[in-house]
Amino acid sequence: MLSHEQTLGVASSGKYNTYAWLSQRAWVEIDLAALSYNVRQIVKLLSTRTQLMAVVKADAYGHGAVTVAQTALESGASWLGVATVPEGIELREAGIQAPILILGATYTQEQIHAIAQWKLQPTLISPKQALVFSNYLEAINYHSHLPVHIKFDTGMSRLGPSWVEAAEFVQMVHLLPNLQIVSIYSHLATAENPDQTVMKQQQQRFEDAIAQMKAMGIEPPCLHLANSAATLTEKALHYDIVRVGLALYGLYPAAHLISCINLKPVLQVKARVTQVKNITPGTGVSYGHQYVAQRELRLAVVGIGYADGVPRHLSQKMQVLIRGKRVPQIGAITMDQMMIDVSTLPDIQEGEVVTLIGQQGDEHIWAEDWANHLNTISWEILCGFKHRLPRVAFSHPVE
Repeated sequence: MLSHEQTLGVASSGKYNTYAWLSQRAWVEIDLAALSYNVRQIVKLLSTRTQLMAVVKADAYGHGAVTVAQTALESGASWLGVATVPEGIELREAGIQAPILILGATYTQEQIHAIAQWKLQPTLISPKQALVFSNYLEAINYHSHLPVHIKFDTGMSRLGPSWVEAAEFVQMVHLLPNLQIVSIYSHLATAENPDQTVMKQQQQRFEDAIAQMKAMGIEPPCLHLANSAATLTEKALHYDIVRVGLALYGLYPAAHLISCINLKPVLQVKARVTQVKNITPGTGVSYGHQYVAQRELRLAVVGIGYADGVPRHLSQKMQVLIRGKRVPQIGAITMDQMMIDVSTLPDIQEGEVVTLIGQQGDEHIWAEDWANHLNTISWEILCGFKHRLPRVAFSHPVE
């Protein structure tokens, strides 16, 4: 069987660096087998009528959009969701042919031209925007019908008209030339909350708006409402498509959802020890001397910092794994480096691998742990890792 080091580097995206672990001070590992496993687990929750949209915006939540999209499609996803036109173009340039929904708002002629050229599918959110699309396509003699998705607001107070205006908006778009409505959708604001009152209210608003459309003689071709949390908790919200982001990457939108499905975290963050030294009692560590040694200790410098995406506010709150053991981070995290206390492992050497997020032996630290320390969400942690950290893809056997 191949060793872990021998299996590194199977990625096809230019944002991944084959065998980067050999020379890099720090890197992000992406387990494609875990990703594939998660996709297959999610698909098992769905009926045969419901398709999975893999949300790969923000460079697939920092995992690498092209390789994640390819793996998700191979494993059972049918659609891809992105936030911007350039994100969609990146997938098309990689040869991906699956339908791609742009979840964000687009208005300019340049965006519309690119959407048509690259066969992307925009979200329409207002009559003004819909007219801009239709008029521009007519002006350039676009000899087809551009697939568009209608989004309306059921309680998120974000994109789209209110649900009470949704049917009228859909009717207007339905009559415009050069546009073809292929789906109607909304977004849930509180699906991860154990109290489902707001979620059910949003669902009812969604249903009411759809009923109004049908009363006007418009039969919606495709409906979608569920994000990751709703996909895991409520089959009645699945409709024709579910849009899943965080769960693809092996993380749960909330702790109470862990019992709904077994997921495998996909991303690990690792760095190397660059120096080891002994310091004496009274010695200050890092900027501001927030930490002053109370005893003689063995300190290791690790080649990763806040410029790589490790939040400075984690200073002296986080632990890392080395040789399968937890050790504390000490002093202020700096731009490119941090210090850890390895006094319990006195023979640590330069070059050894430190796991900041991931698993070593029986110990593990995940993005949720960082998020809990910082009173934020795991989505923000995942999206924070900068591209100077090479993404290294591999496949571990999944048990």
